[in-house]
Amino acid sequence: MCGILGVVGRQGFHINQLLYDGLTVLQHRGQDAAGIMTEHDGQFRLRKSNGLVSDIFYTRHMQRLQGHIGIGHVRYPTAGSSSKAESQPFYVNSPYGLSIAHNGNLTNASDLRKILSNKYHRHMNTQSDSEILLNILAVELTKYSSDISIEGEPHLDIETVFKAINALNTYVKGGYACVSMISGYGLLAFRDPNGIRPLVYGKRDTEEGVEWIVASESVAITALGFEVVSDVKPGEAIFISSSGHLFSRVCAKETKSNPCIFEYVYFARPDSVIDGISVYEARLNQGKILAERILSEWPDHDIDAVIPIPDSGRIAALQMASSLKVPYREGFVKNRYIGRTFIMPGQSLREKSVRRKLNAIDDEFRGKNVLLVDDSIVRGTTSKQIVEMARESGASKVYFASAAPPVRFPNVYGIDMPATSEFIANNRTIEEINEHIGSDKLFYQTLEDLIKSTKHSSRAEIKFDSSCFDGVYVTGDVTDEYLQLLHQQRNDNAKQMNQDDDQILDIHNDSN
Repeated sequence: MCGILGVVGRQGFHINQLLYDGLTVLQHRGQDAAGIMTEHDGQFRLRKSNGLVSDIFYTRHMQRLQGHIGIGHVRYPTAGSSSKAESQPFYVNSPYGLSIAHNGNLTNASDLRKILSNKYHRHMNTQSDSEILLNILAVELTKYSSDISIEGEPHLDIETVFKAINALNTYVKGGYACVSMISGYGLLAFRDPNGIRPLVYGKRDTEEGVEWIVASESVAITALGFEVVSDVKPGEAIFISSSGHLFSRVCAKETKSNPCIFEYVYFARPDSVIDGISVYEARLNQGKILAERILSEWPDHDIDAVIPIPDSGRIAALQMASSLKVPYREGFVKNRYIGRTFIMPGQSLREKSVRRKLNAIDDEFRGKNVLLVDDSIVRGTTSKQIVEMARESGASKVYFASAAPPVRFPNVYGIDMPATSEFIANNRTIEEINEHIGSDKLFYQTLEDLIKSTKHSSRAEIKFDSSCFDGVYVTGDVTDEYLQLLHQQRNDNAKQMNQDDDQILDIHNDSN
């Protein structure tokens, strides 16, 4: 999972601080690496590295990142590795000078790599599918830029851009939301024909002219003082010229609205609105509907308190407590400087991290029957240890509720979930999961209820990608062979080997 950002400011004003501030708002979408690229005086200026936004950009970097157009990226690796070389944005020099920041995952990356190598003789420097996407875009822009000559100045019109994206969409498969700079011309943003990964744009009017912003989530737009204009539609491309004029077109023959439902469960910030759906309201409704089901199945429950697993379980838990008519209590304090545990390579590292991440408040557990609420259960490692912590703090009974259904299938569109064999729900019934994590009762949301609670007031044409729950992949090209390859790449042993290789590569890079 990644976060992307693009800004076209007023000419003569530098937007480096806007990009920095916007990436900090999107930091929850990626903590592995970050990067900013701007264009100034006809040259791309780039700073990217591994780490948090606040750790990467020093004063000297910000002073150099001049220009009124730029893009930014925060990254969790879902394809390729975690080395500095694979942090984004990427760029190529031809045509025009082209850069990209990408959120998502291409399901036919292997085939695209062969096409680029064998047909177009383009060399890839990394294993990242984002570099593949950049080169595909470069190929298609070159095809339709028929008026480029060696003697004359290159010229790019808007039809060339839209034709290139239309062609790209015919054979690139998977989930992708992208921002791209075309040197000397402006900012391009586009979204896959299924609209799996989020992308939204906004603007603000100033005395000196209009400014535009494109981001993964609406919160990055509003937090910077812009007004949301619209989500980028599935298959749509928008182009914002250097002078601040916006052009848009749907560049795909067939489009569907299939946003990833896991955004509303876990990844997106609650103060974001994605495809017209408030993430906050969706999570409230998830808690409400799950509580109603608990009441119908267990009307004489003995729950004394509802306690959330911070932070993403908090909103559902708040509504569950209200619907169950029992007190809501904060029983865990979170160390905010520990990363997300379900994507950490290595089980032993993950288990140590859970204890460092959360600390229990004994008074909220002692002698009580508590219902712990989390947004989802993926590996179950965290859930099991949290149940143990509640018992160690004196809880009489520990019940557990997941606002999402059992995760049984890998996400192939840009979320770095574990290998299928490492899901706690793999080949286990709910009763067996309950026994494994050590809770007294376990409640899961049904997929039907999750969809109903998330969609509640949205447009009827939305049909979520729920593949991590039901194994139905909306792009229609995900085979058993692909899933097996994904399993080999995502299991703990493979991730540990990749981490070791990255360390060797980074040592080599640092020595030059």
